[in-house]
Amino acid sequence: MKNSQFLKDNRFMTWMDDHFMPVLARIAQNIYLQAIRDAFCIFALPLIITGSVFLIIANPPVALHWGIITAWNNAITPIQTQIMNAFNLSFGIMALMVAFGTAYSLATRWDLDDALTGILSMVSFLILCVPASDLTKVSFGDILNYLGGQGLFVAILIGIMTAKVMKLFTQKGLVIKMPAGVPPYVVRTFTALVPFFFMITFSWALEWIVWSHLQITVPQLVLEIFKPLVAVSDSYPAALAEIILMMLLWSLGIHGMNVVSSVAYPFWMTQLAANDAALKSGLPLPGIVTEPFFHMFTHIGGSGLTWPLTIMFLLSASKQLKGIGKTEIIPAIFNINEPLLFGAPLVLNPIMFIPLILAPVAAVTINYAAFALQLVPKIVIQPAFTTPVFLGGIVATGGYWQGAALQLVNLVVAAFIYYPFFKLFEKELVQNETAAEQTAV
Repeated sequence: MKNSQFLKDNRFMTWMDDHFMPVLARIAQNIYLQAIRDAFCIFALPLIITGSVFLIIANPPVALHWGIITAWNNAITPIQTQIMNAFNLSFGIMALMVAFGTAYSLATRWDLDDALTGILSMVSFLILCVPASDLTKVSFGDILNYLGGQGLFVAILIGIMTAKVMKLFTQKGLVIKMPAGVPPYVVRTFTALVPFFFMITFSWALEWIVWSHLQITVPQLVLEIFKPLVAVSDSYPAALAEIILMMLLWSLGIHGMNVVSSVAYPFWMTQLAANDAALKSGLPLPGIVTEPFFHMFTHIGGSGLTWPLTIMFLLSASKQLKGIGKTEIIPAIFNINEPLLFGAPLVLNPIMFIPLILAPVAAVTINYAAFALQLVPKIVIQPAFTTPVFLGGIVATGGYWQGAALQLVNLVVAAFIYYPFFKLFEKELVQNETAAEQTAV
């Protein structure tokens, strides 16, 4: 009841609810952004995580100067190239999977042949990545980068276009129709022939035109165009704006990470791929604002950096908060905090609204400074978001203890931010609980 009254009395929150929320709700429900998110999370992420394991194996954190790591490095040095093959052909082809996944997800939503739409998108993207020259003289290594992080923008665009073409040709009847009685698998094949021919011809012609005039492939051209945008996305103001928007949305009950990541994910993954390419080449790592920057180092215990708050709830004098703390303690280990957000609740909570935003903002500031000043090695691995605290920090930085130390600093800072607001909230609930007990008696 108090939350509803807070929303009515607070002009800013009212304005957000009336004007800002409908726009963001439409963004969150956008079918194209949902398909892009699915492409990364369903199709590319297993390859990203699996490939990252091989990257760690091939590049142990020798800077720690530990005997066991030195021995590990000496053992894998003769076969490092072979180990990296597994990385290059899993993590290194994420864009190929994103092209497939984007088209597949859209085709599923539009009731098209999802498998063939995904395959067509993947083939069309591959054509755009290969120079329009003698294939016998083209090295696979020359195009590999564009099958990974550097080709993500083109992969997304071609995935959307392929699904749209399949939808258009199907709706307009621009397909080869087979007579009744023909086996379904034959019908599928011939139905797809016309859009297949169109998309493959379009991709081939576009690549040929670009290569003939500029001597670069389409992904290279698009990457050059997007370079300023990628650079801006790796800045502190961008990270700050993203986390503020995430937490404003969460404070109103909308999954902020899902909304922001649906737009920012390609940029985050481009930075992560650039770091991995630099690590592989022995060069300084360029990227800071990646997906683990938020999931591993900012949203510790769940969105809002609520691990310290979970402990406070668990030890609270309020029966309500203690009960929520008991419910949340296990999910918090795996960075899931919906029981806390909606159970306390923190959503639409006039007292907890401020620290729910301030704690992550402080963490983003600390994270950016730590990575920019090279106090902590930059992120090279994307662990699953459910990876527990400290382990996630170590894995994300490629095996360095400084990653866990940075998480610890963020936890301590968040605890100081949350504590006074928690005590106010606890005091109010204890008074209400006491009054309710006295009324019952």
